[in-house]
Amino acid sequence: MQLQNLVSALFWMAVLGLVLGMARRGLLWRAGRAAPVDLRGLLLIPKRYFVDLHDVVAREPFVARAHVGVAGGAILALLLVALNYGFALYWRSLDAVLLLAGLLMLAGAAAMAWRRRAAPARLSKGSWSRLPYALMLFAAAVVLVGAVALTGTALAPWLAGLISLAFAAGVAELALGIGLGGPMKHAVAGLLHLGLHPRPERFGDKRFATALKPLSLTADDMGVGKPADFAWNKLLSFDACVQCGKCEAACPAFAAGQPLNPKKLIQDMVVGMSDSTDAGYAGSPYPGQPVGQHRGAPGQPIVNGLVNSDTLWSCTTCRACVQECPMLIEHVDAIVDMRRHLTLVGGTVPNKGMEALEQLRDTDTVGGFPLGARHHWAADLNVPVLGAGERTEWLVLVGEGGFDMRYQRTLRAFIKTLRKAGLKIAMLGAAETDCGDLARRLGDEAGFQRLSRQLIATLTARSFAHVVTPDPHIFHCLKNEYPAMGGHFDVWHHTQLLSDLLAKGELKPTRALKLEGVTYHDPCYLGRYGREVDAPRNLLKGIGIQVVEMERNRERGRCCGGGGGAPYTDIPGATRIPDIRIADAKQTGAGVVAVACPNCTAMLEGVVGPRPEVLDVAELLAQALEVA
Repeated sequence: MQLQNLVSALFWMAVLGLVLGMARRGLLWRAGRAAPVDLRGLLLIPKRYFVDLHDVVAREPFVARAHVGVAGGAILALLLVALNYGFALYWRSLDAVLLLAGLLMLAGAAAMAWRRRAAPARLSKGSWSRLPYALMLFAAAVVLVGAVALTGTALAPWLAGLISLAFAAGVAELALGIGLGGPMKHAVAGLLHLGLHPRPERFGDKRFATALKPLSLTADDMGVGKPADFAWNKLLSFDACVQCGKCEAACPAFAAGQPLNPKKLIQDMVVGMSDSTDAGYAGSPYPGQPVGQHRGAPGQPIVNGLVNSDTLWSCTTCRACVQECPMLIEHVDAIVDMRRHLTLVGGTVPNKGMEALEQLRDTDTVGGFPLGARHHWAADLNVPVLGAGERTEWLVLVGEGGFDMRYQRTLRAFIKTLRKAGLKIAMLGAAETDCGDLARRLGDEAGFQRLSRQLIATLTARSFAHVVTPDPHIFHCLKNEYPAMGGHFDVWHHTQLLSDLLAKGELKPTRALKLEGVTYHDPCYLGRYGREVDAPRNLLKGIGIQVVEMERNRERGRCCGGGGGAPYTDIPGATRIPDIRIADAKQTGAGVVAVACPNCTAMLEGVVGPRPEVLDVAELLAQALEVA
């Protein structure tokens, strides 16, 4: 039999294997809950692949170029094989293009194999280490098929058979990989994931959408307790994981030795929907937890089967994993969904987490303080309290930081600065209740919805042009999550307002600050959730400070450890997340760490031993204006 006929036969066998594999994988995804999807997203896969996905991949230029070569060459080669050999056209012009496609793929696969020689620890091994060589084998076979057909070379039967075997081995990696759960399942699952993404808004004007979706809080919508409770397209998204470990490298909990690895978590969800164990996992484990101890099935509980509860409670919800994921998987959404089930159904939140939720239910504050005490620090500042039906230009929301003696210094500096600018401001006084951020991150969706509706009602009873807050968690809640609850407000973070006032000349520094270097720490809920990284730097520049950047900065900044309720759940690790961040700051040689969040202030100031001074940008500005 001629080589051309062998390739044609192998092609149709591969198509059959791919269809069967897709059907098997599809049955696993269908175990999940129904979810609304816009099938028009399938038509947008090319754009989402070449723009959104490669925007992340391009952060590693070598890997991006290698991926373009291997993926682009493979897709082109498969299309040409389908056309020229699947339909028995056997056109030499197509063979010429096939030869070029094979060479492109071979170069990309060889680059991937070379990179694996000194692979970073975050990359999974096992079958993933084999993959580049399987792709090289397929690419070499494609090159030979194209060259033989193009030149009309007559081959001995044994040589034609050998080339066909190489072609078959490469095709099997894809055709069987999807059904058997091999590495190449990511190719098909990844493309479908882009078209049927659980967050389709990530691909439009709201590309960096971060808001959690509300629950209906009915009996069948109380979070995720077993893999089958996930929406079917979320199960699909887990199969898209390429085990590159970029999430692992970015995760502050993993770096601190807490029992969380976002990559392992996603792979455990794959294990759960596949009714198997994690024995075949070949990547970094959860710190302190050996591989091979987890098993699951679609209808079995996730916690203490697939994962331990401490794994879920270790997350700071900083979204560093999501920021780094080239497949655009939503790790944090999955973790919060599982927390919701633990909290709403089981009532199991570790350490002081449940106490904080109980205080929120009883007092509308995390610490159980009287509401009026939130503004005691402003008693001598004569800031008006905005009553129902009254109006102001800027309404200041203080948040939980108003009860903290250290952060009260920041709040006083902020208010004095606004007064210096001549703004018409007011506060809510005892009417300011918690925004619900902590409740939602700790899984108490019912508590969040109660608190959000309560604060929305308070705000809508008053008239104001803008809300401003120094708390990025309030900023995110009101700006990104309240619209789904019916609250629509013009929300500013205090760095945005202060930077704007400086730029307009409404604030003019009168004192040059003499500081031994300043580095700026980006709060996760401002930098990643709010996509605001320029305003704080512009503010510091406006008062004559040249920021010395830490290695991880802006949208890729490292978490302080204060988000997601982590200070309340307090899962132990080998070290503390804020200690790691202060070590980052020390490496710059700066004498001051500028911050823009009450949580960051508390966490970084809690680091013992010699460290840079921690000051909010509002405090630095107040010093430059001589109003502090």
